[in-house]
Amino acid sequence: MSVDAVSSAASTSQSSSTAAKTASLDYDAFLKLLVAQMSNQDPLNPTDSAEYMGQLANFSSVEQQIHTNTKLDSMMAVSALTQADSLIGRKITSADGSTTGIVAAVRASRSGIEAVTASGATVLLQSGTKVE
Repeated sequence: MSVDAVSSAASTSQSSSTAAKTASLDYDAFLKLLVAQMSNQDPLNPTDSAEYMGQLANFSSVEQQIHTNTKLDSMMAVSALTQADSLIGRKITSADGSTTGIVAAVRASRSGIEAVTASGATVLLQSGTKVE
């Protein structure tokens, strides 16, 4: 059984939260630039208000796409955890072969989806993890 999909969904979720934080910082920077552009424009040749609205609309669209991606990544993480739930009761061996046991539980952690064996050892679900 392959666990690549589970581990990739977990890593995607982590990267999307970083992107969301960056997006909020960029939104503030965009507004500051817009205000600076408005206050420093040529009074004899002012910028068209339609151009400002276009810039705001474009930026708002990108921001909404980032939020949508964040929500999709969250859904993928939940899906990965649900997939990992099917490993309970099966024998698992870590990618390096150092840990083997029967899966008693699965959990999400900062490093990804982990299987907890009956003995209490944890195995990160990643490429090379063997499930029997």
